[in-house]
Amino acid sequence: MHEYDLLVVGSANADLVVGVERRPGAGETVLGSDLAVHPGGKGANQAVAAARLGARTALLARVGDDAYGRLLLDSQRAAGVDTAGVLVGGAPTGVALITVDPSGDNSIVVSPGANGRLTPEDVRASAGLVRASRVVSAQLEVPLETVAETVRHLPPGGRFVLNPSPPRLLPRELLQACDPLIVNEHEAEVILGGTGGADPEEWARALLALGPRSVVVTLGSEGALVASGEGIGRVPSLKADAVDTTGAGDAFTAALAWRLGAGAPLAESAAYAARVGAVAVTRRGAQDSFPTAAEVDAL
Repeated sequence: MHEYDLLVVGSANADLVVGVERRPGAGETVLGSDLAVHPGGKGANQAVAAARLGARTALLARVGDDAYGRLLLDSQRAAGVDTAGVLVGGAPTGVALITVDPSGDNSIVVSPGANGRLTPEDVRASAGLVRASRVVSAQLEVPLETVAETVRHLPPGGRFVLNPSPPRLLPRELLQACDPLIVNEHEAEVILGGTGGADPEEWARALLALGPRSVVVTLGSEGALVASGEGIGRVPSLKADAVDTTGAGDAFTAALAWRLGAGAPLAESAAYAARVGAVAVTRRGAQDSFPTAAEVDAL
């Protein structure tokens, strides 16, 4: 019996968000809105999103012993996430500098801070947490070697979900553990070294050839594509009046991982995740935008 439906291994950042009429070019200054500070980071976002949906969730991460770290811990606990795996100290809490334009699109610069100090040794010390989890989800805002160490401690039958953001070339050991590997167009291009072909179906086939058991390619307003040894299929998007896309991809990944752990097929899980993401983009902020299961069911 697994103690957790989902363990998220990843980053925890304070999101410093400014609204702008347009993003500045090189050497240009633009005026923005008042600064808003939100709990964020891809790992922390995924944990909150899953817990809001009803998943028994834990987070393995590192924050600083500072006000931003306390903000992040408070937000996790308020959502019902088990924070026993959140380590404190070693560096200041990571920070994401985010600009959001009137269409809801964002640009993000991340200062990793304590996220860069989450080590393979930390994973080994928390191996019991990994083994107690039905699904483990990770991203790449923490060191790659830390993510690679995580897959070495998966329990028999455990499932590993990876969103390789920010993207980089991945070792075969990590690729072979992914079920699924979740990428957008840019991430697919980086992982494939620009050799994936001209359309999402070709990207998916090329990615599968690298070793993942399944692949999900997110396509923004065009929905998503799911691929495995059983074939390739499309998942339609849901129309939404987007005001802020920050964290929507994290909500999608968390929902997908949770539904897969519950036994749902890949395409069905991706369709559910698309509904979760559609709700998230209609609200400002990252974690503040994540819906409950009841809100998703109401769509």
